[in-house]
Amino acid sequence: MGLPLSVSMMNEARAAMEASGGNLARAALALGISRSTLQGRLAKAKAKEKSSNHPIGLRSDPEDSTFLKSRIKRLEIQLVEAEKQRLDHEMIKRRIIGLTQNVETAETPEWLFEKCKKTTSPGVPTLLVSDLHWGEVVDPTQINGVNKYDLNIAHERLERLAERTIRLLSIISPTFDYPGLVMPFAGDMISGNIHDELVATNELSSVPAVLDLFGALGSLIKTFLLRFDRIFIPCVTGNHGRDTKKIWSKDRHTTSFDWLLYCFLAKHFADDKRVSFLIPNGTDAYYKVFDHRYLLTHLDQFRGGDSMIGALGPIIRGDHKKRSRNSQIDMPYDTMIGGHWHQYIHLNRLIVNSSLKGYDEYAFQGNFPFEIPQQALWLNHPKHSITFRMPVQVEKISSTKSSPWVSVK
Repeated sequence: MGLPLSVSMMNEARAAMEASGGNLARAALALGISRSTLQGRLAKAKAKEKSSNHPIGLRSDPEDSTFLKSRIKRLEIQLVEAEKQRLDHEMIKRRIIGLTQNVETAETPEWLFEKCKKTTSPGVPTLLVSDLHWGEVVDPTQINGVNKYDLNIAHERLERLAERTIRLLSIISPTFDYPGLVMPFAGDMISGNIHDELVATNELSSVPAVLDLFGALGSLIKTFLLRFDRIFIPCVTGNHGRDTKKIWSKDRHTTSFDWLLYCFLAKHFADDKRVSFLIPNGTDAYYKVFDHRYLLTHLDQFRGGDSMIGALGPIIRGDHKKRSRNSQIDMPYDTMIGGHWHQYIHLNRLIVNSSLKGYDEYAFQGNFPFEIPQQALWLNHPKHSITFRMPVQVEKISSTKSSPWVSVK
């Protein structure tokens, strides 16, 4: 019979398991013991706790040396795990992707704070790009023919987005007196395989969708560079591009194909000083245009709604919670912007984007209001803040009539 197991060793075993996220192999490696030995210690700790009907970890006196040693060991293990995780993220960005810019904590470019040199300038335009759902297919026969979406249409709509954005901005300023363009990417850039129905019906799976969209968004940026001297692109991840069954709170960015796509784009334009990216590791991105403070997020964190108020209820409640949280951490903002809801809403305090995909089978079966595919566009004036508000409609103008009613005599 072996020596009795001390409370300190029981605490140490549990601390290792907690620090490693429940991974037995990593916990055993951190303690320098075998998996079977660790399993034995955990089993004895559980049995002792059950017999005494009292948590093992709370039985030691905080002034006791064994308790302090156990706590130090737990912190050491947590530190090692945190450092490994940080190195994993850095390895992906620096070594695998080859990204040299510090895009996760990049500051807002200085040109967004400068007053417009030309008095005729209407300010800085922002084009919110989100919910492209690249690779998804919308079957018009299932939604009364009101919309259709596939890869070819997606490419056409993205090209149309650039063309019509430039046209609208040319109407406001024929001489195109804009210091640059802000183009936030708000997530759900690809359709993803998060539902069985998407796995069965998507035209492209996640990886080829990312590769195809990388080329399309690269062309979009290059098109805008023909008219704008500078482009700033803050980015956040959505919920559709994930490679996990459920959305993660921890490491959400590294489990998202959106994040991978953004890093590829930042690497591609790394040598072009006209283009800058902000790709935070968290769910929110913060930046300013002149004195106007923006919080960019995907808005999938908000739940609820009903048949009367629809998406507006949960979004306004979510905005209120974020403002309350941010006021406590000294990070207040003026306007929250994002996507997810596929409805164009532009208020003073929040801007919600529509989608490139447009109306689909889910919206049709849910009896949601019909909305054409469009993306939000607005101007920030250095003195008057947000001025012009103009959604960019990306569908091809057609004279096609709706399906006729079937009549039985």
